[in-house]
Amino acid sequence: MKLDQDKLNALLGMMVGEIGAAANAPLVMIGDKLGLYRALKEPRTSAELASATGTNERLVREWLAAQAASGYVSYDTSTRKFSLTPEQSAVFADDESPVNMTGGFYSLAAVYASEPKLTEAFKSGKGIGWSEQCNCLFCGVDRFFRPGYKAHLVSDWLPALDDVVAKLKRGARVADVGCGFGSSTIMMADAFPNSQFVGFDFHDDSVREARSRIAGRNNVRFEAARAQDYPGRNYDLVTIFDALHDMGDPVGAASHVRRSLVSDGTLMLVEPMAADTLEGNINPVGRVFYACSTSICVPTSLNQEVGAALGAQAGQARLQEVLQKGGFTRFRRATHTPFNMVLEARP
Repeated sequence: MKLDQDKLNALLGMMVGEIGAAANAPLVMIGDKLGLYRALKEPRTSAELASATGTNERLVREWLAAQAASGYVSYDTSTRKFSLTPEQSAVFADDESPVNMTGGFYSLAAVYASEPKLTEAFKSGKGIGWSEQCNCLFCGVDRFFRPGYKAHLVSDWLPALDDVVAKLKRGARVADVGCGFGSSTIMMADAFPNSQFVGFDFHDDSVREARSRIAGRNNVRFEAARAQDYPGRNYDLVTIFDALHDMGDPVGAASHVRRSLVSDGTLMLVEPMAADTLEGNINPVGRVFYACSTSICVPTSLNQEVGAALGAQAGQARLQEVLQKGGFTRFRRATHTPFNMVLEARP
C-alpha cells in the first residue's frame, strides 16, 4: 500500500498536536490547584512565580515552558517573564469567567482513570455506574458547566421561556432534576427569592456536596431521588441541565416530569448543542461531546434500567421524540449557545 506523503505528514502533524494537548492536560490541573495561573495575572519569572506560590522553581520553570509552548501563557523574551493575556486569564485563571475551561481538564483526568472500566464496558455492554467513576469527574463536570450556567441561565435562558420569569418573581415551585452539586439550583434560588427550589439527584455524594453549599439559604433544598420517581407534585417549573441524555430511561423520566407539573407548567431541558445527523456534528464541538459521550454519558445510561443511551449528541428531533412519548405536546427551542440548546416543553 502506497502512502500519500502529504496526507501522512498532515495527519502526523495533527497527532503531534493531539499528544501535546493530552500531555499538558494534567499540567493544567496542577496550575489550577497550585494557583500558578492566578499568580500570572502580573508578569513573573519562574523564580518569582515559585516564590509567590510556594512551589519548586525548577518544576515551575519547566511547567511554564510547557504552557508557553502550548499557547496557554505568554512569554516576553526581552524580560524573560511569563504572564497571561486577558483572554488567557479568562480561560484559565478567573473562576468567575463564563469561559473558564479548567473544569474540563478535571473531567479528562477521570476519563483516563476509568479507562480500564471503559474497556471492559465495551466488551460487556454493561456500562459504568455514575458512582463507579473517579471522584474528580463529579467536580470536573460541575466546574465545566457552571461558567455557562452563570453566564446564561438567569439572564438569557429563563427569560426565553414563556411567562416563566414572571411566575418565578411572584413565587413558584421548582424542581431541578439531575442537579449534581446544585450549582444551577442555587443560581436560580438566589435570583428568585420568592420561589422555592428543590434539587434532585440519584448520586448520594453529589447531594451531600450540594447540601454543603446551601449556606443559610431558606428557599432551596436537596434530596436524593431518581428522575423517574422524585417526590412532589404541582411544580410550576422543572429543569434538567445536561442530564437527560445520561439517564437509562429518559422516557420514564419525561413521563414523571409531566405528571409532576401543574397543568400550565414548563419543562426547561438544557442539552448539549447538536444537529440531528452525524454529518452535522462532525465539528470541533461535536468532537468533544462525542468523546465525552463515549467515555461517560453512554456508559452511564447503559448501566441503568432500559439503557436507552441517547448520547450527548442526540439532537433536537430525538429529544422531542422522547418528550412526546413522555406526554408533552408542545415543544420549541427557546434559545441556544455554541455549547447548549435550551428546549421548552409543555403538557
